[in-house]
Amino acid sequence: MKQIKYLVIPFIGVLLSLQVFAQSYSEQLHKFGRVLTLVNSLYVDTVNQESLVEEAIVAMLQELDPHSIYISKDEVKRMNEPLDGAFEGIGIQFNILEDTLMVVATIPTGPSEKLGIMAGDRIITVDGENVAGVGLENSDVLKLLRGEKGSIVEVEIVRRGEDELLDFSIERDKIPIFSVNAGYIIDDEIGYVKLNRFAKTTDEELDEVFEEFESKNISKIILDLSSNGGGYMDKAIWLADQFLAENEMVVYTEGVNNPKREYRASSNGHFEDAKVVVLVDEGSASASEIVSGAIQDWDRGVIVGRRTFGKGLVQRPFPLPDESMIRLTVARYYTPAGRCIQKSYEDGVEDYATDLLTRYEHGEFTNRDSIQFADSLMHTTLRNKRKVFGGGGIMPDVFIPLDTLAVSDYHSKLMRKRLIFNFAIKYIDENRDEFAEKYPDFDRFNTQFEVTDDLLDALEQSAIEEGIEIPEEAPTDYQVRRLKTHLKSLIASDLWETNEFYQVNNAMNESVQKAIEILKDDAEYQRLLKKIE
Repeated sequence: MKQIKYLVIPFIGVLLSLQVFAQSYSEQLHKFGRVLTLVNSLYVDTVNQESLVEEAIVAMLQELDPHSIYISKDEVKRMNEPLDGAFEGIGIQFNILEDTLMVVATIPTGPSEKLGIMAGDRIITVDGENVAGVGLENSDVLKLLRGEKGSIVEVEIVRRGEDELLDFSIERDKIPIFSVNAGYIIDDEIGYVKLNRFAKTTDEELDEVFEEFESKNISKIILDLSSNGGGYMDKAIWLADQFLAENEMVVYTEGVNNPKREYRASSNGHFEDAKVVVLVDEGSASASEIVSGAIQDWDRGVIVGRRTFGKGLVQRPFPLPDESMIRLTVARYYTPAGRCIQKSYEDGVEDYATDLLTRYEHGEFTNRDSIQFADSLMHTTLRNKRKVFGGGGIMPDVFIPLDTLAVSDYHSKLMRKRLIFNFAIKYIDENRDEFAEKYPDFDRFNTQFEVTDDLLDALEQSAIEEGIEIPEEAPTDYQVRRLKTHLKSLIASDLWETNEFYQVNNAMNESVQKAIEILKDDAEYQRLLKKIE
């Protein structure tokens, strides 16, 4: 009888808790319905009930976290395009902050990236029409910026640190929806792969690259996740699985109403014994942080770059009766060592949205010592017990500062006005037969073709004809090399594809070059992963 008594008492307690919850929930639901009824039946003017409800839902979700959002029925159809399909536009990810259209990221190889549009830029006008402070909505932005391939949209941008508005002429294009920007072999021993997002086809695309690496006996991998904003969690788990041993945890999720759920590696990895360097930066988020966090926590590879974004909230979509939906945060991501990937949002949505700008102003992009972690955030890796920190984002093992001196003002203007891009296209169109004869393959082009000073002079003359003012102060030798490399990479991209663009451009990518250096120096690779006594 005692056992029955002890079972009954907790059961009664659960019933009472559920009853209290149901009563409270019913009261709040009745309260909201009562207000809506009063407004609809007694308010002095005619009201749009649908709009009122939508705004109430938006306001409610904003009180929760930055990633729980309402999606109208008109936007539901378009919301998965960056992951599932293709579209024509200017190639940006954006947010509307303080009634201003802000660029969150540019889509790799898209029109905006080619012109030098940057994360943090505020678009003020579109085709001469003011779009700031006018109650802009996501659907308005899509109508303004998307359009037929080849059409031109003129925008003016406010950029922090610039005294004047920056004007861009953007030619809309087919925005590529693929995961792998580049996959090639360096010096017959190192495989490089650049992943721009975790989409539906990520595993299929990477399988092709990895199979080629395996056929060439590649045992050293550079996995470039810089500026990769994430995507499907299962694709991140698949990618981490390629480098982890069977049953090693990749990530786990947990929330108050969602019990802990672990995701572990299988025995199907391509490169469980390979040396690995993962490249990350402040644009690497979510799924990218799952992969880099797992590899770091298991001491499976070296993380190179800058601290990642810190997006570790798990959303689930919930459809609503009118075909709209909400994406509700239901759990948090944690690395195998127990680090919470999500950065704090306690200071509100606005501070959260401008976090990267705050980091930049504090010097975190250029100085490793500007980044401080509380001792309470310290964890240790699972094999070698190295110190790593939680509290938002993944801190790399090797810090690479942002190169703020690489692009001169002149170079920046050439990008903004599409002049360098158009010059490269015109140059190839005028000399395509000569290039085909002289450089029948990319390897010969890459080793033998050089952007001469005469070609830069022709580019400068083109800029003058377009009204670009040439600065009196000469660029540094380094800036000239960067300009030459950029022009050569654009020529390579026109002659071949994005794979060749990255092969040229990476010659001056400090993170890539550091990764090569680490992978070629076995002692340094082992030192970076060594247990700290």
